Amino acid sequence: MKAFIDDHRKVYGVEPICKVLPIAPSTYYAREAQRRYPELQSARSRRDEQLMVEIRRVWDENFQVYGVRKVWRQLRREHIDVPRCTVQRLMRRLGLRGVIRGKGVRTTISDRNIPCPLDRVQRQFRANRPNALWVSDFTFVSTWQGFVYVAFVIDVYARRIVGWKASTSARTDFVLDALEQALYARKPFGADWLIHHSDRGSQYVSIRYTERLAEAGLEPSVGSVGDSYDNALAETINGLFKAEVIHRRTSWRSHEEVEWATLQWVDWFNHRRLLEPIGNIPPAEKEAAYYQQRDALPMAA
Repeated sequence: MKAFIDDHRKVYGVEPICKVLPIAPSTYYAREAQRRYPELQSARSRRDEQLMVEIRRVWDENFQVYGVRKVWRQLRREHIDVPRCTVQRLMRRLGLRGVIRGKGVRTTISDRNIPCPLDRVQRQFRANRPNALWVSDFTFVSTWQGFVYVAFVIDVYARRIVGWKASTSARTDFVLDALEQALYARKPFGADWLIHHSDRGSQYVSIRYTERLAEAGLEPSVGSVGDSYDNALAETINGLFKAEVIHRRTSWRSHEEVEWATLQWVDWFNHRRLLEPIGNIPPAEKEAAYYQQRDALPMAA
């Protein structure tokens, strides 16, 4: 209302506008004086102005996808003490809101005649260390030049994305590239066993993919047919990717555009995004805490 008066006061004057609007001229002038002289504002108003700057900053720095809960938790991580209800009130005032995930799209194309490894996970997506359980899946993005397929390999312990690939083809090579990136980045070799879990998509149960898992010393695991719950963690990461990156734009032009956006999102997801299942910290922080604690045990002994 005040903004409307500001826009039209030179033409109609403040008092005539206030006669039409349900606001007293004195109220308008008091608000205008507070704007020009911040010391006239109440302590709460001054605090709100400061908090709105921080809320906007946190929201902008995190892909503009955080809702009230995530913004509030990030502020607390930065030692900014603010009630959640205040964050909710100020985000509403600023017109900020988080993204909402939609229903996923089924991409698994399986062949029931192909022999598959056993399901060694049984929907228990938990791990007591990094490089104990990886899950893999892919999704697709429609662009002006056709479909782009994006594959992810996720380490279950901290939900960290350890490998990914964007491709215009959904053949086995594309998911193999994501696996190779994960193997190169993590180097999961040694006495500790690592399970690789996927759905029954033809790419993941292909001979080439299965042979590469065996060569790398990974134990294959495959869920049931047409059941997203048997690869639920990977489906969740796909859903977050679609909601936080892909669905926030009306269209994508090319493979390169999707690939660059995915690169930026993966870096943010791994190092800055707060994940509730691991204690509202980023995946990289969760893993760093694990290794710090592990390395401290011999010293304590």
